[in-house]
Amino acid sequence: MPLAYLAGPDVFLPNAAAHAARKAAICAAHGITALPPLNEDIATLAGMTEEDAWRAIFAKDLAMMERADLVIANLTPFRGASADAGTLVELGWFLGRGRPIFGYSNSATPFAERSATLLARVPDPMAGLTVGGFGLPDNLMIPGAVETGGHPILLPEGGADLPFDSLEVFARCVALAAGALGR
Repeated sequence: MPLAYLAGPDVFLPNAAAHAARKAAICAAHGITALPPLNEDIATLAGMTEEDAWRAIFAKDLAMMERADLVIANLTPFRGASADAGTLVELGWFLGRGRPIFGYSNSATPFAERSATLLARVPDPMAGLTVGGFGLPDNLMIPGAVETGGHPILLPEGGADLPFDSLEVFARCVALAAGALGR
């Protein structure tokens, strides 16, 4: 079975392990083995210094990415108008290696609209700069990276945002990946 690295800020959910198990079950139903980057598998993490801990997490995640055949990235906006910064580094890693990229977002709201809403609430430290949304779900480099595999970022059907932890669009993304891989 192909190995899919499950990139995304889901690891920060209070029920991250249970959420990852649900995602892994969806993947398995489509003939894909999930590699969720949880940190529970680093037994000594609690006894480490902060520096040793973040380095161990980075090394573990990088090793998982090396094993993975593809990435399925949760690009739902995280603490801002755009996708999680760490997820975007992982997306770039897969892009740079020419491995298949599949992405989804639980936000149907276009990037430019999310950016404008954020700027209406938070003072703009870079006043005068503009965001070219192009009607895209995020900064153009993100859908561009995902589309290198021939598939767009999947969004909620019906145009309404879904809860951050919804698995509806994720399940569609896994099915798309499985179909593209001939599963």
